Amino acid sequence: MKKYTVLILFIVFLQSFSVNAQDLNKTAKKKISKLEKLMSKAKKKGFDITREKTIVWFSKEFLKIAKWDEKNVPFIQNSFEKFKPLKGDKAEMAKNLPIFERKKVIEILDKGIHTLTAVMNGTIKRRPVRKVDWKNIKVEKDQFTSNGKPIFLYDYFSKSMGNPTSDKRIYNDHLGNIDRIGGVTPHFLKEDRTFVPHILNRINQHPDDKVGYLLLWNSSVPKWIKKQDPEVNKGLSSFIGYDIDNPLMHDVWSTILQKTGTITKGRKGVQMGYILANEPHWFSEKGNWAFKRGEMNSLSSYTLAKFNKWLSVKYKNNIADLNKNWNTNFNTFNDVKFDFPLSKQSKGTPHRYDWDRFNMDRVVEWFTFLQTELHKTNPTGDTHIKLQPHFFSDDDRSHGIDIESLIELTTMIGDDAKTRERDLRYNRNEHWEKYYSYHWQELCVSYDFMESVSPEKIHVNSETHFLSSVAWRKLDTSPEYIRNNFWLATLHGMDAGLSWFWARDPDGSPEARFENSVYSKDVALAKSFAASVNMQPQVANELTQVMMDLNSFSEEMMALRRQRKPIRLFHSETSAINKKHHMTEQYDLYESLFFEGFPVGYATEKIIKKQDNKNWDVVLVYKTQYVTDSEFNQLQSYLNKGGTIIIDNKNSLSLNEYGQKRKETLTSSQGNLHILNTNSFEDLKQLSLKLIDKKLPEVVLTETNGVGHKGCNWRIAPNNKGGYIMTIVNLGKNKANLKVSMKNGEHVKVVNMLTQQPLDASFELDVHGVLLLEIEK
Repeated sequence: MKKYTVLILFIVFLQSFSVNAQDLNKTAKKKISKLEKLMSKAKKKGFDITREKTIVWFSKEFLKIAKWDEKNVPFIQNSFEKFKPLKGDKAEMAKNLPIFERKKVIEILDKGIHTLTAVMNGTIKRRPVRKVDWKNIKVEKDQFTSNGKPIFLYDYFSKSMGNPTSDKRIYNDHLGNIDRIGGVTPHFLKEDRTFVPHILNRINQHPDDKVGYLLLWNSSVPKWIKKQDPEVNKGLSSFIGYDIDNPLMHDVWSTILQKTGTITKGRKGVQMGYILANEPHWFSEKGNWAFKRGEMNSLSSYTLAKFNKWLSVKYKNNIADLNKNWNTNFNTFNDVKFDFPLSKQSKGTPHRYDWDRFNMDRVVEWFTFLQTELHKTNPTGDTHIKLQPHFFSDDDRSHGIDIESLIELTTMIGDDAKTRERDLRYNRNEHWEKYYSYHWQELCVSYDFMESVSPEKIHVNSETHFLSSVAWRKLDTSPEYIRNNFWLATLHGMDAGLSWFWARDPDGSPEARFENSVYSKDVALAKSFAASVNMQPQVANELTQVMMDLNSFSEEMMALRRQRKPIRLFHSETSAINKKHHMTEQYDLYESLFFEGFPVGYATEKIIKKQDNKNWDVVLVYKTQYVTDSEFNQLQSYLNKGGTIIIDNKNSLSLNEYGQKRKETLTSSQGNLHILNTNSFEDLKQLSLKLIDKKLPEVVLTETNGVGHKGCNWRIAPNNKGGYIMTIVNLGKNKANLKVSMKNGEHVKVVNMLTQQPLDASFELDVHGVLLLEIEK
């Protein structure tokens, strides 16, 4: 009897589940109809309904998706189970997902109906959406333009693979409409040095009618290359499946790139650039996560010979100097040997510095070679690299990536910056949670650095990880979180963002790669699907909505972005290589200036040497003990020309790259040198703000938020009306109480530019809140 009771209860549950699902589906369809009728009326009255078209499109798509997920619960459950960091009853999560998806559809429809009603009755006024003209994009200096106006491009990286980029069901204004010619790999070339016909035909026959990009995919090489030179298998990493110092690989890529440049020159499909590599890295320290995946476990004879040559140049052919530095007794540079991978304990030693610096130099040499070969047949072809920007903001420097040199090299800035809430693998609070709602450090620190290095270049994030990543995702991500992230990234430099990732086919099913991988042992793709944007209508919709708003105010956003960076933090890779926690220490000073209403900038030896020093007012040197003689001399040259430098204390700049004491100290000369004898970043901040006070805007923003630590990143720029435009992004963990005023205390008039509604000079901004304001005196 007990068994029958349980069975009956289960059947009743399934019936109620089905009824609930059907009710939600009917409700959603009714609301779609209601919004569509409202849109028809609005259109007749002359109102722009572009935003509502996207809401309806995503609503219909996710109703199809919910239907598929409802019929394929085992697949959904498997996808949840593949992603181990996600906690909870995976079976229950899979069963409830279709209900969740339909509820979220209803939420975005309700919001759409409410907003359009407010537009029609005059409560709010919106700018018409400046739509992207995907077929007529222009590349102009530091921006893409569409119909003569700046435009921010959006789409997904890894998007329903297998479907052509001409498929309007997934390539459109809603998901984005950026073309991809497809990957070019070493497999393009045959052993007889002719090209694989089907790959050549794919590129030649690819339609060329809209903006796009081409990616060099480096993960593997054909068998004939391995047979000709087995050493090609040494020194490889995740996405670079060969030795970059191998002469055969140089020959192969030279042939491929010259051909690629020839057949793609002048095409729209490469307007967003040739991506020279996907997330390159060459970690050299034992115990690193990369070594656990079998990367860089040995070095080729080519790499070792190149290192020996590099050392002979570095030490001016004096082996005695190397022996003294390394505490060794080699007879010649050709005799130099060392243990690889390097130990953690070697950090800060001369030997370790030499290797880490060489590792960066050889990587720069490799990418210089790739770009040079491409430019032999397509001299104007734009290039960038999908760099992992945490390689700048993190402390580790064994990865071989010199962000500054690589950004200087390529014609565009490229990266795949990420943000996140707490790492799902952690069971403890992270340091940033004390003040902030999410971890924005990697994004902003790296972007402000890259934009300081190459302010005149377009910036492409070819795999944004703002929606999900290996370490984080949340099934019920708020639309406000999405808006905040994309607004912040755009404010700090992003011109195009390809989000990770869209994996739904037009019928609502996951694309074939995911359907296959969920049931296979290969979980690389499968573990990405659970709790991703592919299950969240509110996320997919808001991404497009915020990009529409950013594009509608693109000129204002560019004006805010281009504001002068008056304070520059001196960055030295020499200290970053030698110190265990250099970037962590530098972040304290960066963070203290981040909320003061102007963009934080960086200065390096090359920036000071190559850029107009009038672009900034003061350079700050903080806890930077190790610098090369060349770096030191450039700082002195800056002072000789009238520059201003603030140094924390005499420990900074006191050592060369090998930890040897420097005899010289900076002198004021024709400039202004402030040595504060302090260990506090706050002292440097206060003096620098005092020095630049008269050059800052007359508008100020004051904030209280309950934690005693500012959380609103803001910028201000003059408009053409005698007033200002201001944007505010709340990164704080709490609601912010804000007040806008003039420095002299005079009151101002404030208008929300997104709605044309007036605000009091004092107002609140919710967690994840974003504002664009017009300020009148």
